[in-house]
Amino acid sequence: MDPKTDLAQSRKIAALVGPTLLALVLAELPFVQAGLYEGQVPSGVYLSGALLFVAGLAIVRAHNRWSRAWPVLVTLTGWFALALGLVRLFAASHYRAATAGAGTATLLPQALLIGVAIVLTYQGYRRPPR
Repeated sequence: MDPKTDLAQSRKIAALVGPTLLALVLAELPFVQAGLYEGQVPSGVYLSGALLFVAGLAIVRAHNRWSRAWPVLVTLTGWFALALGLVRLFAASHYRAATAGAGTATLLPQALLIGVAIVLTYQGYRRPPR
């Protein structure tokens, strides 16, 4: 593929992944939905793991590009979703105990994900360069 086609594909995926990631992370913030994870059951964790795994695999298959530009965030998001999906699939019954009491300890990773989501959303929806 040529660089213009690669960038267009990166923008299409970023336009989908950016707002989705932003909505998911904002909805999971402890001060938005306190106690969201207190009543989680292994089957719910397993299902979310399966969905994350499929989404991550789809992103990595369509966009596995490593560069020093913003499109690498699309690739990293795909690999992160794939890895987290695997963790949730294989450790669904232990996930609740591992995340118990995490509360505010998750704020830094969530802030990082919000930043990535904002960059992806901006890149996906900004006016394309001429």
